Amino acid sequence: MKSAMVEFFGTYAREIVFLHIFSAIIWIGGMIAIRLAVHPNLQLIEDPRVKLGRILAITGNFFNIVMPFIVLMLITAILMAVGLGFRNATIDQNGQVISETALHIYNMVHAKEAIWFIMTINFTWMYLKRRKAQKLFHEHNFSQVKTNLELIPKFLLPANIVLGVVALWLGVALRGF
Repeated sequence: MKSAMVEFFGTYAREIVFLHIFSAIIWIGGMIAIRLAVHPNLQLIEDPRVKLGRILAITGNFFNIVMPFIVLMLITAILMAVGLGFRNATIDQNGQVISETALHIYNMVHAKEAIWFIMTINFTWMYLKRRKAQKLFHEHNFSQVKTNLELIPKFLLPANIVLGVVALWLGVALRGF
């Protein structure tokens, strides 16, 4: 299986890296657009029911758009890690560190993986909070809808934006090695 993945990556490296970066752009760019452009304008809507309905519709559409890209990013990340041999890049057959640069790359790859993992957990939390808010909206429990949604633009979304930008930077830095 590993040799097939290495061969597949060798044949389609550019396409795999492109899909990985494109997925990150969709996810992070979408979060930035929603937080910095859409969210402030939604706050101008005075009717709370209309405002909450629009917020639920927009976030629902965004989450549905971004989920396949999160899965695609995971698949391409695995293909890149295996295809580039990051796991075996730092230790030789005698168990010695090959080079400090290889160790640095290895650590950066794992840091990037950890960031995307945290972002995915955070995304899942946002998704579940939004889903609960949608159910409450249908029950006309608007105060609880607002309570369930308020953490998303205040903390969860900005946290994912910052983490995503750091992960992008690490990805660019890895290309420099």
